[in-house]
Amino acid sequence: MMDRRAFLAFIPAIGFGAKAFAAETYAVTHTDAEWRKLLSPAQYAVLRQSGTESPFSSPLLNEHRKGVFACAGCQQDAYSSETKFESGTGWPSFWKPLDHAVVETQDRSFGMLRTAVSCSRCGGHLGHVFDDGPKPTGLRYCMNGVAMTFTPAKTV
Repeated sequence: MMDRRAFLAFIPAIGFGAKAFAAETYAVTHTDAEWRKLLSPAQYAVLRQSGTESPFSSPLLNEHRKGVFACAGCQQDAYSSETKFESGTGWPSFWKPLDHAVVETQDRSFGMLRTAVSCSRCGGHLGHVFDDGPKPTGLRYCMNGVAMTFTPAKTV
């Protein structure tokens, strides 16, 4: 009989767990040891292991200045503040990414089918996209704030 700990350890092996990065090729690559040095433990857990931060824990949730949200792994710009909206979910949400900034893949973790969103430059997991967002796209890109940085727009 398999106990809970053994089952949870088994999940990645059957495709229900962390994202496999080895088969992907990205412009920015590092070894696992290098990623661990470059990222905080929380960033590593989300960006490299497809984790999820706790809801309402990100300072970027309440970031309302004009600017750009970028991948914390490689600093590629991913979302404009112009597409950010208050979803009430506890994670920074956007209705559209910047062109060519993200890739979407099927995520079958935890026995569900969702669409995962990753950085197109380094493959870092950013969050998921859902079809319950506002117009004009009707999409909600629900992102982990720890997986992003914010750069305010320059004012003249």
